[in-house]
Amino acid sequence: MLKSPLPALNDIEGHNIPSALPFVVDAHVHIFPDGIFKAIWDWFDKYGWPIRYRLTSFDVLDYLLSRGLGHVVALQYAHKPGTARGLNSYMAKICRKFPHKVSGMATVFPGENESERVLKEAFEMGLKGVKLHAHVQCFDMNGADMDIVYDLCSSEGKPIIIHAGREPNSPAYKCDPYVLCSAEKLKQVIENYPKLKICVPHLGVDEFLRYKQLIEKYDNLWLDTSMALANYLPIRNPVKLEDMRLDRIMYGSDFPNIPYAWDREIKRIKQRTLPSESMALILGENAVDFFNITLS
Repeated sequence: MLKSPLPALNDIEGHNIPSALPFVVDAHVHIFPDGIFKAIWDWFDKYGWPIRYRLTSFDVLDYLLSRGLGHVVALQYAHKPGTARGLNSYMAKICRKFPHKVSGMATVFPGENESERVLKEAFEMGLKGVKLHAHVQCFDMNGADMDIVYDLCSSEGKPIIIHAGREPNSPAYKCDPYVLCSAEKLKQVIENYPKLKICVPHLGVDEFLRYKQLIEKYDNLWLDTSMALANYLPIRNPVKLEDMRLDRIMYGSDFPNIPYAWDREIKRIKQRTLPSESMALILGENAVDFFNITLS
């Protein structure tokens, strides 16, 4: 649990992604309207860490694409009921400015009125799937409200990214992630919905070993690396990336809501002794598969 804000790192950032890498997809990038971004940054200043990149949504995407990334997956989440429709329209509008380069994810607040209709409208606008955050939205991933989301995404072939890991936790949250989140709860979902593709960010922090075991057993579960390989969070990871099922791992940065250089994590991935085929899977091919990305 983060009992006080963590420090910023003044590490040096590169002007481009490291050389000699395969096609790179950043599978975990946040965009929000300006007012929501500011509220998120203020929250992180008090309870998380200093946000290094305070950019508008357009500038977030332009920043990464101009530095050599091949594709970006843009995420958002509704902080309260009644906001998802506006956020989804905003996401679709921003994505249209980056044709073939950005895939946008929809959101919904579990249990809100017309949640199925909200998501159907989002998919009709071209959004690729759904992003949810249990810490912020305070939902039970095994609750009845979630069945609407799971059923629709399963039937329409849309993936879900769900922050189901217990960390990073904060006493500032309105609910207890250790009550709502666990690998065992997520296991029930992937067993109940075998056709539903689910990604858990941050390699499932802090249940790294249990999530390693789950992706070895279940083909409908993926993990992304966001912040988990940056050697920043004060949480020990006993699992080596080299020992994981690498066709189920996607690179993600969590940009722009990070306290260190934008390329810190991808540099650390490059430093690992992985075969070129495995590097291609982690950095791009797995995300293309998971999000059903059409490349130009």
